[in-house]
Amino acid sequence: MRKLFFLLLLVALQTGNAQTFPNRPVRLVVGFTPGGGVDIAARTLAPRLSELIGQPVIVDNKPGAGTNIANEFVARSAPDGTTLLVTTSAVAINMALYKNLAFDTLRDFTAVSIFSESPNILVVNSKLAAASMKEFLEMARANPGKLNYSSAGSGTTQHLSAELLKLRTGISMVHVPYKGTAPSLTALIASEVDMTFANIPAILQHVKSGRLRPLASTGTRRAELMPEVPTMKEAGVNGVEVTVWYGVLAPAAIPREMVAGLAGAVARAAHDPEMRKRLAEQGAEPVGNTSEEFGRILKDEVAKWSEVVKVSGARAD
Repeated sequence: MRKLFFLLLLVALQTGNAQTFPNRPVRLVVGFTPGGGVDIAARTLAPRLSELIGQPVIVDNKPGAGTNIANEFVARSAPDGTTLLVTTSAVAINMALYKNLAFDTLRDFTAVSIFSESPNILVVNSKLAAASMKEFLEMARANPGKLNYSSAGSGTTQHLSAELLKLRTGISMVHVPYKGTAPSLTALIASEVDMTFANIPAILQHVKSGRLRPLASTGTRRAELMPEVPTMKEAGVNGVEVTVWYGVLAPAAIPREMVAGLAGAVARAAHDPEMRKRLAEQGAEPVGNTSEEFGRILKDEVAKWSEVVKVSGARAD
């Protein structure tokens, strides 16, 4: 089935027309400041996407309101393929985290394709007497409410990954939010907190130096850059699979032919040999799935994070 999909995409790309691709320059709108993971993903994708669709592709950063400024801007844009949103699970999380949003993630967007994905890694301070996930959970259960964890802020995947872990295992920990990944990790290295979830590029140097100890990955399989780290499932914890994906969304009424064409272009860009190499250096893997596949993932994400936000009582800063 997947081979047939890529064959059809190749045909579409080779015979592209105004219905398949936008006929004007394209903006990839990013709801984060320059330099972050989503911004890097968008800027990695843009040049190759431009080559494939035959139009200039620029990245337009519109940070603020927990990405909702960018989300609303794209949701209200003309559905002609010239304004696309590059985002992550924040667009699903915000459905539960914020009240009275001016858009609905499932109603006002059409899923195009996920460009790449990577797991988060649960890391502890190397001084913590827990060498495995099993030992960490035993420690947490023996000391309810005594362990704490940092995050890049309330409502981030780091925060909600820990809340999901609490929900699935029954442990009790205290959340200590920081304003970004860097201060969150600084606090962990300084032993101000006991654990956190973070992506591989952010922690790799600290793991190599021995300051942090990785216990488990939230991915569905082991990460190529850290193959020695088991997945949560391998470590005996079920239901804590959190893939940090970078996906492309379009306004809801975009023509299906254009969605298929853009999805094909994203897929080809993601699986380009040079692109695979660049993604691997970032601790990520290419995806390039269909609009239908991404749509199902988005629906599942909204449901999952809605449960976590409700149970944890998480609120936007």
